[in-house]
Amino acid sequence: MTKAEADTPSRDDLAVTTAFVIALAATLGALFIGEVLGQMPCTLCWYQRIAMFPLVPILGLSIWRGDRLARVYALPFGIAGLALAAWHSGLYAGLLPAPVVPCTENGPSCSGPAQVILGLPIPYLSLAAFAAILACLILPRGTRA
Repeated sequence: MTKAEADTPSRDDLAVTTAFVIALAATLGALFIGEVLGQMPCTLCWYQRIAMFPLVPILGLSIWRGDRLARVYALPFGIAGLALAAWHSGLYAGLLPAPVVPCTENGPSCSGPAQVILGLPIPYLSLAAFAAILACLILPRGTRA
């Protein structure tokens, strides 16, 4: 392999970079909603943040260091976040019965009209972000671009 081939980003590198950008955008969006707009997250949103926020330093450091183990570090967070986001989206859509309702009338709620961004409710945006990150981490395998 020549030096030029070694310096050419692979599909894996581009996929991890894309996953990093998605995680960074989701993290900054969550912080903007909470800190700037002053909208408190519900319990399930907090759990999804716990799964999303570590992805930024994990993927960012992996890109910076050229560490090929980003998938190993990031997959557990992505899978947990996707499961939580799917559960939250199911509750939001009314597909799942809710014995414990995370979005209460006395506390923070994800079901109000103020919780819609780009025409999608926050639980669906979270689901899309985790699904895209997992797609970037799982699907692209192969040769150099």
